[in-house]
Amino acid sequence: MSAISQKPSKESLSDINQSVSVPDNASFFKTLRAFLGPGALVAVGYMDPGNWITSVVGGATYKYLLLSVILVSSLIAMQLQQMAGKLGIVTRHDLAQATAAHLPRGLRYLLFIIIELALMATDLAEVIGSGIALHLLFGWPLLFSILITILDVFLLLSLMKLGFKRIEAIVSTLILTILFIFAYLTFLSKPSISGILTGYLPQLSIFDLSHSGANSKLTLALGIIGATVMPHNLYLHSSISQTRKVDYSSQDSIKKAVRFMTWDSNLQLGLAFIVNSLLLILGASLFYGHASDISAFSQMYNALQDSNIAGAIASSFLSTLFAIALLASGQNSTITGTLTGQIVMEGFLHMKLPDWLIRLVTRLLALTPVIVVAFLYGSQETMLDQLIVYSQVFLSLALPFSIFPLVYFTSQRNLMGEFVNAKWNTYLAYGIAILLTLLNIKLIFELF
Repeated sequence: MSAISQKPSKESLSDINQSVSVPDNASFFKTLRAFLGPGALVAVGYMDPGNWITSVVGGATYKYLLLSVILVSSLIAMQLQQMAGKLGIVTRHDLAQATAAHLPRGLRYLLFIIIELALMATDLAEVIGSGIALHLLFGWPLLFSILITILDVFLLLSLMKLGFKRIEAIVSTLILTILFIFAYLTFLSKPSISGILTGYLPQLSIFDLSHSGANSKLTLALGIIGATVMPHNLYLHSSISQTRKVDYSSQDSIKKAVRFMTWDSNLQLGLAFIVNSLLLILGASLFYGHASDISAFSQMYNALQDSNIAGAIASSFLSTLFAIALLASGQNSTITGTLTGQIVMEGFLHMKLPDWLIRLVTRLLALTPVIVVAFLYGSQETMLDQLIVYSQVFLSLALPFSIFPLVYFTSQRNLMGEFVNAKWNTYLAYGIAILLTLLNIKLIFELF
C-alpha cells in the first residue's frame, strides 16, 4: 500500500493543515482560484533580497549574459517545486517528515544541520535587506534598523490568527508591489530588446574560471541559482501544499489537488522569473559600467538619484520606490522563512510544542548569526552586501542536499503510488543535482 492513506502522527503546520476548502465540480478557473496561494509563498523565496545583489550586480557586470542562468534556474525551480508539492499532497508528509521517517538517523541529522545553516543564510539576506530598507526610508541607524526587524516574527504570529488565506493575500499584494515597481524602473531604463533575447540563450563563457572573486561569472551564476532555487522552499512547499482540503478516499480528489497545485506553483514561479529578469535587466540597462558603484543596497538607492549613473531618469522618487520594494521583499521572506523554520524543526526533531512557541524559538535560532553579523558589521554596509552574495552561494552549495532526498522520495512507487515521478523526470532531476554539485566543487576551488 502507498503512503497516500497514511496520516502522520502530527500534521505538518497542524493549525493550517487541510484548513482551506475547495469547490467540488466547479469550473477550471473557479477551482484554480481556490488553489492559488501556496505558490505565492513559495515564489517569495525566489525574489527575496538575496536575489537583488546577485542579479543587479550580475547585470551591471556582464550585461544580459546571466539572463540564461535565471531562465534555466527558474525552469529547475518549477520542476523541483512540483515534486515538493506533490510529495506533501500524496504522502501527507512534508520533506522534513519524510526524511526523518525513511533515512538513517545519522544522515537525517546531517541534513538537518545543513538545512538549518541554509535557513540562517536565507535569514541573513532577508533581515539585512529589510534593515537597510528601513535605514534608507527613515534614516534610522543601520544597526538599529537591522535589530528591529527581529520583531517581525511577532507580526507573523498575529497574522496566523487571521487564517492562511489572509496571509496568502497579503503576500500576493506585496509580490505585485515588487513586480510593478521593477517593471516601472525597467521601462524607464530603456533596455535593449535584442540584448535581452540574446541573454536568454545559454553561453559557455559563463563557466570561464580565468577570473575569481565575488563578482566572477561563475560565482554570480551560482549565486543566482542559490538565490533562485532555494533549498528551504522545497520543505515549505511540501507542507503548505497540504493546506487545501483533500478527500483521501478518492483518487480523483488527490489527482485534482496535484494538478491545481502544479498550476499554482508554475504561475507564481513565472512571476518570480519575471521579477528576477527585471532585476538583472535593470542592472544591465541602467548600471552597466558602474558595477563598483552599486555593490550595496544603499549604493543602488543613491545611484537612482545620481544623474551621472541613472542619467535623465534619476530622481529621489525612484530611489524611494526601490527602498519600498526592498522592504516588501524582506517582509515577505520573513513570513515564509519563519514557517519553514517550524517545518524543519518539527519534521526532523519531532518536537511537540505549541505552534507559536516553535515559530518563536526557530526564528530566534535562525536569527542568532544575523545578530552577530549586525554587531560586527552593522556600520559597514558594503561588507553586509558581500555577505549576502556569499550567503546565496552557500545556498547553492546546500541545494543538492535537499534535491537528492526529494527526488528519491518522489521516485519511490511504494511511497507515491501512481503519482511516482516519470523516469525521465527522475533522471533529469538527478542530473541537475549532480551538475550543481560539480559546479559547486569548481566554485570552492575558485574561491579558496
